[in-house]
Amino acid sequence: MEDAGTVPESGNLRGKIVSVAAGEAHSLVLTGDGRVYSWGRGTFGRLGTGSEADELFPVPIKFDSAEKSDSKGVKFVGIAAGAYHSVALADDGTVWCWGYNSCILYHGDTWNLFCTFARSVCFFVFLRFILDCYMDGQLGFSDDNCLVPHLLELFLGLGSLGSLTDESDTKNKTPLKVNAVKAGGMMSLAIDNLGGLWMWGNVPESSPDKGEFSLVSSFTPIPVWDFHGHTVVKVACGNEHVVALVSHGETYKGGDLICYSWGNNGHGQLGLGDTENRLRPEVVKTFNLESLWEVYEVACGAFHTALLTHKKRPSDTLESMCWTFGLGDNGQLGHGTTKGISLPEPVKDLPEHRFLVSVDCGLFHTSVVSSAGEVWSWGMEKGLGLCPDASFTGTDPGDAPSPLLYGSKFRDPVQVACGAAHTVLVADDGYKLWSWGRGRSGVLGNGKTVDCFAPSTVLWPPLTEDFKELESGTTSGEKKIENKDPEEVTEMEKRLSLATEEMKLLHSKLSTMERYASILHGSIFGKPFEEQDIPISLQNSGFFDIAKEWENMLESADRGKLVMLEKFYRNMLAGVKDKLMKRRIQEIIKECLPPPATGN
Repeated sequence: MEDAGTVPESGNLRGKIVSVAAGEAHSLVLTGDGRVYSWGRGTFGRLGTGSEADELFPVPIKFDSAEKSDSKGVKFVGIAAGAYHSVALADDGTVWCWGYNSCILYHGDTWNLFCTFARSVCFFVFLRFILDCYMDGQLGFSDDNCLVPHLLELFLGLGSLGSLTDESDTKNKTPLKVNAVKAGGMMSLAIDNLGGLWMWGNVPESSPDKGEFSLVSSFTPIPVWDFHGHTVVKVACGNEHVVALVSHGETYKGGDLICYSWGNNGHGQLGLGDTENRLRPEVVKTFNLESLWEVYEVACGAFHTALLTHKKRPSDTLESMCWTFGLGDNGQLGHGTTKGISLPEPVKDLPEHRFLVSVDCGLFHTSVVSSAGEVWSWGMEKGLGLCPDASFTGTDPGDAPSPLLYGSKFRDPVQVACGAAHTVLVADDGYKLWSWGRGRSGVLGNGKTVDCFAPSTVLWPPLTEDFKELESGTTSGEKKIENKDPEEVTEMEKRLSLATEEMKLLHSKLSTMERYASILHGSIFGKPFEEQDIPISLQNSGFFDIAKEWENMLESADRGKLVMLEKFYRNMLAGVKDKLMKRRIQEIIKECLPPPATGN
């Protein structure tokens, strides 16, 4: 993997990514100037582009097509991605949602698909599937899927939980302003300005009247009253469970966070020591007020949970630790086995004295990144490219039950995000994107639809944005060129369109060449290709003396490297000799056989 090169000036917020989120097969990024971009699979309108078409590169989402009259000036400060839907938070506290919300079963091909499905499964399973499709509401309204951002208007008429002593008292309530959003599965969550938590979509039933766990579909945000009088600092959710970090007192003062969990617990994903479901939030005792560890990051997979903690008491050494619990069938807990656990346990194979800055869970895999730019991943390997040359002894060689470290470090990492079968990393202080994993439908944002087994660069910043900037003459704060001839503008647009397509093609070819070089370099030297592997003579002058560079490389190589090179050479030589022998035998046979008769 190549180094990032020159990083733009810190003042260039337009190209700086401050947050990333990944859904089932799509990704979102938020830039420092408040713009939101998306790419990947477009089904259900999850990309917010106005269509269900896939996008192979990051494209900007236009919020001016939504129903808010002044939405053109809205800047965004938060993003979240569920399985098939997306959520964005504006700086004025408004929440916007788009993507999957419900299915219309009686429309043409969709209905035929469901009928075919119904014939192949149990009626009751099919009925449950229909109800699940109908009853979601994670966009915050009772309507069909939405192809463009939709303002969640019901939030506008609500008051903050912290300002109400009685739900019926609406006279003196203060306007609600959302400070954070989160999503997962078919669920959406928000934290308001006074630390109140709200949920909508397919959420755990909050009322214990029924006496058993269930999910309820809510098209409007519902409050979690259990935390009234406290501050919810962070929250995450899986398919059917929620984990929240909540202050012990009324406000968060640092060092007093308590971890709560509730919802489906069939695999122990709540970390409570059993597999009993919970209707209401319950303290995860490992991280209660008396614990030596405080949680500072939380992430949920479909049926597992990952947490990052540090020691509450100051220490001279870094004591960051990753804990996981829940389903472990694919090794997504990182404990070296495929067994699930119901109590939090640290991932022991991660090195000590590393400060972990970000963690995220995919459907069945987990990734963390350290402040030094080291990335570890474990869990479901197929389609994720966790380490193609790793060897496993388990029944499924495609899964990684222990953390695998990528050979290269990523400079100034910001955040890692995991989709169902892909991973996205923001590094270089937000100015560069990498992705790897399942690539169909353009999920990796590199212009291709094939799987990638090593980190590949996402096309960032988008070429169209760069060209638009050039076209308007607004580079480096220059004033926009006005009064252009319409014919001139049209011709310019055509030229820019052709240039954009050519740049995309060149970028695709470059990515293919980089991958080829990395595979070849890995086969010879046993590690991925990095920028420092480029010979000095080629870096400085562009001239490459292969004989001299080969001699220099042999001189500087240690014994292990020389043994590897010798093994590679012998294998290649044996293959060439074998092929030459076969060719010679074919020639001898051809010479000895009589020529075929005419007409046969």
